[in-house]
Amino acid sequence: MSKEKKQFETEAIRTQLERTEFLEHTSPLYLTSSFVFEDAEDMRASFTEEKERNIYSRFTNPNTSEFVEKVCRMEGAEDGYAFATGMAAIFSTFAALLDSGDHIVSARSVFGSTHTLFTKYLPKWNIETTYFDINKPETIESCITSKTKILYAESPTNPAIDIIDLKLLGNIAKKHNLILIIDNCFATPYIQQPIKYGAHLVVHSATKLMDGQGRVLGGVTVGDADLVREIYLFARNTGPALSPFNAWTLSKSLETLAVRVNKHCENALKVAEFLENHPKVNWVKYPFLKSHPQHEVAKKQMKLGGNIVAFETKGGIEAGRSFLNAIKLCSLSANLGDTRTIVTHPASTTHSKLSEADRLEVSITDGLVRVSVGLEHVDDIIKDLSQALG
Repeated sequence: MSKEKKQFETEAIRTQLERTEFLEHTSPLYLTSSFVFEDAEDMRASFTEEKERNIYSRFTNPNTSEFVEKVCRMEGAEDGYAFATGMAAIFSTFAALLDSGDHIVSARSVFGSTHTLFTKYLPKWNIETTYFDINKPETIESCITSKTKILYAESPTNPAIDIIDLKLLGNIAKKHNLILIIDNCFATPYIQQPIKYGAHLVVHSATKLMDGQGRVLGGVTVGDADLVREIYLFARNTGPALSPFNAWTLSKSLETLAVRVNKHCENALKVAEFLENHPKVNWVKYPFLKSHPQHEVAKKQMKLGGNIVAFETKGGIEAGRSFLNAIKLCSLSANLGDTRTIVTHPASTTHSKLSEADRLEVSITDGLVRVSVGLEHVDDIIKDLSQALG
């Protein structure tokens, strides 16, 4: 594959495997668990890594390699590894880089499964996490200790759509010699590239906007080659690899990422503007609304506002449940980033097991609703939200 730098959309479409003897236009599927060797010397050199080639699809596969190469070019990364899911990517990244006794400093507003990883599972290996309030970035450095190894954050956050200053995090990581890892799932590399601001690694749940059509699961971590090497060795031995079929699907999906995300964001901004003027809505959070608390930061580091809109209904949990029950067109689903608009009410569903105090700590109020704005005609999306609000 040519390393010549091209525009984002071109990289997404024209980054592909070398053609086989059949001169196919689209990369073929490589649904094989293993690859054969020419002779004993070829096999020996391959296993000692004197020769770079495919050995076993748990290690590498042409389809996963193409997908990873595309994401690397989009994010400006040196290398990467593809995983079966986004959480496999997050867990493997931390497990590969941390030792017993290490410490993580993380934004408190993180995906629920990531929070569980930090609070329930990593402590089993004597790895602790200290959270900082994203609305008080001045407190981040006070969380850092001599054992801190990783600084971690999502931006925008899930589900409250807060924005963290990536340049600030990059400067802190550099000052304290920390590994900065950013979950860029909500933005996608089309909207922002955290590596430009000092991130060493970027993680995605490819299940979301990268696929964009609710078809396959996937995850990917890209960034500094030395760090990715450690992640690759961990994954090679523990087995959370992305399947070739899913990799092929995701690679094709990336070809339309820019055009899809443009439309998602156009629709989302119109939905946010509608909700901001609705009498039964207390507030709306969307990065490209001027009312968003971190609007100026968002405008500096994001090309567009993303496809997720958060708002608070008047009337708390019961109002949120009533809103979901009244939805007709939009989907009630645990996914996001789909062509179909999806609505969720975190306080009564995904975060219902948390106490009210714990929910409020991550900006999840009783009336908070998250909308993953899809690609339907925006007038139809707004009509459904309007009738559900009553």
